[in-house]
Amino acid sequence: MLVVALLGLVAFSIALAKVTLTPSPASEGIVTSNLHPGRSLRQYAEEYTFLAACKQAGGNLLLGVPFGVLLPILVPRRLRMIRMILLTALVMAVIELVQGALVTGRAFDIDDVILNTTGALLGYVLIGRRISHRYHALADVPAAEAPAGGGRPPAVKPSTRGSGLMEKWRSRRSGPGGEAPGPDRRGA
Repeated sequence: MLVVALLGLVAFSIALAKVTLTPSPASEGIVTSNLHPGRSLRQYAEEYTFLAACKQAGGNLLLGVPFGVLLPILVPRRLRMIRMILLTALVMAVIELVQGALVTGRAFDIDDVILNTTGALLGYVLIGRRISHRYHALADVPAAEAPAGGGRPPAVKPSTRGSGLMEKWRSRRSGPGGEAPGPDRRGA
């Protein structure tokens, strides 16, 4: 899974570079850098059609999602979400700086960095957190517990915390002889 995540991140990075670092000579005279958070978003809301504004903002959000899904697998457990957010913000800021400095018809926009990072956070919360927890739980199984022959590792054992409380609750709900309570005994 680690190799798949790494290859996915490499493939995404190539696609990201192709999308964001392609020159746009037609835009050369109309683009300006934006260092003020919210300025571009306000411009989208005021000057663009609803569909064009959604496409622009949504595209920037979607560009960050793969970071939120793939980076948590590669990043150590401790402070995973914070590290993922900081790494995404750093990578996106570098891409925006390269766009502004070297690519014709492109400019640095802080709102793009914010939207990309927000997309990574959404990807993490919706998908990446579950995938990374599952991956790291399976990766933490000691070699002694792993089955011989390279089979699947055993499932993670459920916690026994609170089992006494569950047994007490079940015993209160059972009727005479241990079966479910009858209609006249509900809540007893």
